[in-house]
Amino acid sequence: MAKPVIKEKEKGPVIREVASNRRARHDYHILETFEAGLRLTGTEVKAARLGKVQLKDSFVEVRNGEAWLIGAHISPYSHGNRENHPPERDRKLLLKKRQIDRIMGRSQIKGQTVIPLSVYLKGNWVKLEIALAEGKKQYDKRETIRERELDREAAAAIKFGQRG
Repeated sequence: MAKPVIKEKEKGPVIREVASNRRARHDYHILETFEAGLRLTGTEVKAARLGKVQLKDSFVEVRNGEAWLIGAHISPYSHGNRENHPPERDRKLLLKKRQIDRIMGRSQIKGQTVIPLSVYLKGNWVKLEIALAEGKKQYDKRETIRERELDREAAAAIKFGQRG
């Protein structure tokens, strides 16, 4: 499991990343990001604090003027009882009406979709970072990999140059 990332600003709540959708940045061009609250039950919040969240193959859908997170998996809480939550239920996103309208309008454009990027704790609140994204073509993915390898080689050359 990946180490949780903790960011602390001068003022404001502590932000701790719980889960991220690493595949999203590989498969999509990120056009715009939004921060959304998640409407969760008590056992879902406890499981999220333990890092039992997976965003793989999940997406955001707008139904009847409300945004919903579809396909995200939050494992059942280990100390939960019969009132435990179903792991893959649809979860409502807490966004402003203006943000929902913007997302709905932009996602109507061919090739654009709304995907979750990460789940994190902001103070006591569980937040979701969602992005308006456009799918990459295969040659775009290869170019991204090539750039990453070149950056890695350059960093290694600089590091080696500092030693010698």
